[in-house]
Amino acid sequence: MDMKYSQVIHIDPVRNLAAHVTVPGSKSYSQRALVAASLAHGQSILRNVLLSEDTAWFIEALQALGANITADVGNIVVEGVNGKLLTPQKPLYLGNNGTAMRFLASIACLSRGSVVLTGEDRLCERPIQPLMDYLGQLGVRYRYISKNGFPPVEIQADGLRGGDLKIKNTESSQYISSLLLAAPYAHAPVSITLEGGIVSRPYIEMTIQVMADFSVAVETDGSECYKIPCNLTYEGRDYAIEGDASSASYFFMAAMLSKGVVRVNNMNPQSRQGDLKLLDLFTAWGGEVLWGDNWIEVRGHDMITGDWIIDMGDMPDMVPTAAVLAAFRHGVTEFSRVAHLRIKESNRLAALVAELGKMGIAAREEEDRLIVTGGQPRGAAIQTYNDHRIAMSFAVAGLVVPGMTIENPRCVDKSFPSFWEVFGQLGGQPDD
Repeated sequence: MDMKYSQVIHIDPVRNLAAHVTVPGSKSYSQRALVAASLAHGQSILRNVLLSEDTAWFIEALQALGANITADVGNIVVEGVNGKLLTPQKPLYLGNNGTAMRFLASIACLSRGSVVLTGEDRLCERPIQPLMDYLGQLGVRYRYISKNGFPPVEIQADGLRGGDLKIKNTESSQYISSLLLAAPYAHAPVSITLEGGIVSRPYIEMTIQVMADFSVAVETDGSECYKIPCNLTYEGRDYAIEGDASSASYFFMAAMLSKGVVRVNNMNPQSRQGDLKLLDLFTAWGGEVLWGDNWIEVRGHDMITGDWIIDMGDMPDMVPTAAVLAAFRHGVTEFSRVAHLRIKESNRLAALVAELGKMGIAAREEEDRLIVTGGQPRGAAIQTYNDHRIAMSFAVAGLVVPGMTIENPRCVDKSFPSFWEVFGQLGGQPDD
């Protein structure tokens, strides 16, 4: 089916689900590798890069900063700038890519002259003030063009001075990853000390791993302090991107809901992707997880009942997946450390409460909690709020509940353009 012009799709329930699927490369690894390769000395070949709306905006911006990025037989070839970025001739438009906005806020400082970062209306509603405060402590001058604390922002680039930063109770690990990725090119060493609550810590570990893979080692004594010497250089390399755990989660969820079996290929069982922690929850709720050399398989069974409290701080993107699954489990599920979901592609807490309510499921949001009371969901017309994760999570519910429709299905292009084609391999082929 040609989904190009479809505005609403209908999901058909399936029976006896048993499938093998392959998901695209990790969005998180793809974007980090693109930064390192673009800043590097020499050529990099990036294999299995996620090609989506987000990475397209990111690549276009990196090209405007001087990186030579081309496609070659399914791979991405990057000729790095050896730390010498160009001054872009026009504003860097980043769509609704929050990761690109945050990463490039630091990377753009390595250029010279005026660099403007902007994007879609929703991106310009997502705060950036904490990161700009940290960059200001490293000598960066900037101004907000429309609203203080939010993009678009103009940076007067003249390098990073270096220095010591203390970061406390931040709502996004991307601020830290952004600073880490740019720090090797600062004029003086950079140290970052984490204090208080930091969400999504696995993403920081992922950033440090990618930096090491491109020949820059972050110094740490195992505490919450990271030190990056100055005058370091990323080195180009041949780099393979592992499969995306966030994308895989929808197919693991399908197995749980349908009491079927789904194996996802191109998955690294030793991955640092924090979203794989969702599998621990699936196991606790009665699922069975098998691990191979390059695949992960989930087998669904009757879900365990009762009340649960789950800390989602290290896997915030999995809240929609887990919340929709919780709707089918008898008991009350409380998801904690979720306040920052209000500043994602949509206000995901409000979206989940509204759409689960359409399905007859009681859900409510509190300051830092989402509470779902499971039951017997019914079919509903799901509004996606132009949020890829809302669309994909509720689509899976349609595999077991008749009457599910998904509006604006092409919002999945942000992270998983082939989602509907892969989803069709489960037997629940959507119909427009």
